[in-house]
Amino acid sequence: MKGSAELRMPPAVFYGRGSFAKVGEQAVCLGKKALLISDRVMERNGHVARCRQYLDRAGVSHVSYLDIHSEPTDRYVGEALKRLQEEQCDVIVALGGGSCLDTAKAVAVVAANGGYIGDYTGGKKRIERDPIPLIAVPTTAGTGSEVTSVTVITNTKDDVKMMIKHPAFVPAVAIVDPVLTVSCPPKVTAATGLDALCHAVEAYISRRSHPLTDTLALSAVERIVPNIRKAYENRENLDARENMALAAMQAGVAFSNASVCLVHGMSRPIGALFHVPHGVSNAMLLPAVLEFTRPACVPRLAVIGRIIDRCLEGRSDEEAAEGAISKIKGLCSALDIPNMKAWGIKREKLENALDKMAADALDSGSPEMNPRIPTHGEIVELYRYCYDYSFSNMECTH
Repeated sequence: MKGSAELRMPPAVFYGRGSFAKVGEQAVCLGKKALLISDRVMERNGHVARCRQYLDRAGVSHVSYLDIHSEPTDRYVGEALKRLQEEQCDVIVALGGGSCLDTAKAVAVVAANGGYIGDYTGGKKRIERDPIPLIAVPTTAGTGSEVTSVTVITNTKDDVKMMIKHPAFVPAVAIVDPVLTVSCPPKVTAATGLDALCHAVEAYISRRSHPLTDTLALSAVERIVPNIRKAYENRENLDARENMALAAMQAGVAFSNASVCLVHGMSRPIGALFHVPHGVSNAMLLPAVLEFTRPACVPRLAVIGRIIDRCLEGRSDEEAAEGAISKIKGLCSALDIPNMKAWGIKREKLENALDKMAADALDSGSPEMNPRIPTHGEIVELYRYCYDYSFSNMECTH
């Protein structure tokens, strides 16, 4: 490691079975009236009602914004912000997947500092005031948003996912209760779990990695690989879900303090233009992008390979690195991850969008953190390569 490094995460983290019950006692320490940001799925499965009960017991008055129906957008941020201001709320509780958490993080910062969330991209508008205190309660094991200094919001006018990073986006409290993830359908469990794996792998190979993030990233990989299929195949397996929830949080701290790389840079345009969920678009790209990157990070991929498969412990770094990619491809296949063609993206539409997608990927800044930094043209070719990529360990069908 060259130079200095830092590690930022919420001042308070509660995790483990039953930790959701702490939301009321934490909220009463932070404010008098809460805005609960969640969605209709969380309302239908009873999580919203439980949250309201915990707030009531603690004597915290509350109102709700539950109209998040997709990946987070500037429209949701604006609507939730209006609700917070009209009701004069002074604390936010975010309950749900990454969409709910990222929306809430944006609201917390904009409410205190003004303007439009897009104003904060690239540091164009400075964050000078502390955000509204935020309690983040994830109901998926994947994004790690509950512990990160990042929010990703889609600009609906330009179809661009804006990744905005600043310490102000770190929640005041994270509550990670694996019981809340039991309600996740298998496809969501798979997508969010692979998102967490992508966070861990990219944090470890990132040009900004350092010993503390390495420790968290590798621990996350070690937990995810043996548990993700168990959670996918049996939603009631709480041991597997507990490991996945902890790993997602570890991976979140790791990438937030190192960085993500090329996979995330290329993933965001797929989500913005073709409305593919973030975890799925990451998984679509992960093995192929690691193939592209491998020549520049063989020793690090070898470490990951030996964690994933103990049979690789006696093999050369080259073999272990190839084994890591092979095992990740196998996971994607076992978890029924589609390629872009199988998702339903038309090749003609992809071709027409490739120049914008590659430009948006580079503009995000993530690709320059990759061990092998791609050109615009290489990103275009990688998108083409991934279009009908096969996750079996046979040759790709491009």
